[in-house]
Amino acid sequence: MDLKRVVVTGLGALTPIGNTVKEFKQALFEGVSGADTITRFDPSNFKTKFACELKGYDPLDYFERKEARRLDIYAQYALITSEEAVKDAGLVPEELDVDRIGVIMSSGIGGLHTFEQEIIGFTENNFVPRFNPFFIPKMISDIASGHVSMRYGFRGPNYGTVAACATATMSIANAFDHIRLGRANVMVVGGSEGSVTRVGVGGFNAMHAISTRNDDPKTASRPFDVDRDGFVMGEGAATLILEEYEHAKARGAKIYCEVAGAGLSADAYHLTAPHPEGLGAANVMRFALEDANLKPEDIDYINVHGTSTPLGDIAEPLAIKKVFGDHAYDLSISSTKSMHGHLLGAAGAVESIASIFAITDNRIPPTINQFNLDPKIDSKLDFTFNKAKDREVRAALSNTFGFGGHNGSIIFKKS
Repeated sequence: MDLKRVVVTGLGALTPIGNTVKEFKQALFEGVSGADTITRFDPSNFKTKFACELKGYDPLDYFERKEARRLDIYAQYALITSEEAVKDAGLVPEELDVDRIGVIMSSGIGGLHTFEQEIIGFTENNFVPRFNPFFIPKMISDIASGHVSMRYGFRGPNYGTVAACATATMSIANAFDHIRLGRANVMVVGGSEGSVTRVGVGGFNAMHAISTRNDDPKTASRPFDVDRDGFVMGEGAATLILEEYEHAKARGAKIYCEVAGAGLSADAYHLTAPHPEGLGAANVMRFALEDANLKPEDIDYINVHGTSTPLGDIAEPLAIKKVFGDHAYDLSISSTKSMHGHLLGAAGAVESIASIFAITDNRIPPTINQFNLDPKIDSKLDFTFNKAKDREVRAALSNTFGFGGHNGSIIFKKS
């Protein structure tokens, strides 16, 4: 069958380096770090005392008090970025076929803040079960999609995917398929995460997954650096409006770029560690290229998973060299997690927007906090260290990999 073309017509972002798309873009190219001491709770008893939190976030700036109390922070973030994206795309529900507009707003963990508060209340109340009636609806990881659809009356496909840190990328891949197969005209898609909580930080500390560089939080996320010691947790959300090309053209929508292809794979190797030779990562990039009907040399930029972890930062460059061969040395590569931190299930949406900016602005966002490259990593690869770089970007690939061996890649190209 003939597949329909899919384009991006709207963007929304709420990140540790900017509370709107415009702010995020400016900070991204300026190389701003969003890491600082945790303010959401007293971190003095934790091994890690910092994270990439949102700056100046007050739910009452966006919601009535009663509504805010019924929404976990992850769902709040999803609604905020979806509103920005819907407005950016110029979507007016009354003028569109809402039965053919879907929503996939996903989260890797869901309402962790709500879960923590309810369990604390349960224990402080001597284990008498007086739970909030909104406990379960606030906590479940699909509820953000439900809230977005109810706000706008969008009655197309509606659900959330869960694939750890590859969650949002897989959501975008799903939304892409719904449109190109003719199941929907428009999809509101993205990811949201609000896991900077006591149990979130404590749990990742127990795994030895996150940095403990408490003396210098702003340089703690150091992808590919020999002294990296784990990722830096982030919070926030991002939303993209994907739309069938002819539908977008008919209503005069602005078009950022085209979604060219998607790849999904599994490492089938380890609970938390990547395949040491980057097997799953190589497969997922190959699958995305095949799906897009593009050759390796058609890609100019890769927004890598690049978490600043000891094993992952070695495996991914190996996979890139396997897939791209000699062209790997002509690519621009960067890890924007060095700035906004790791937004877990929302990472793929935030980093997709960063990849789209590279295309629209012909500019590569940097990998900041590079001091000494790990000698195990090929120094001839261009990681765009510390400073943004101007170059033409015809197509960009965004990688995300999650615990459980879940891998996702999305390719965007100039339309």
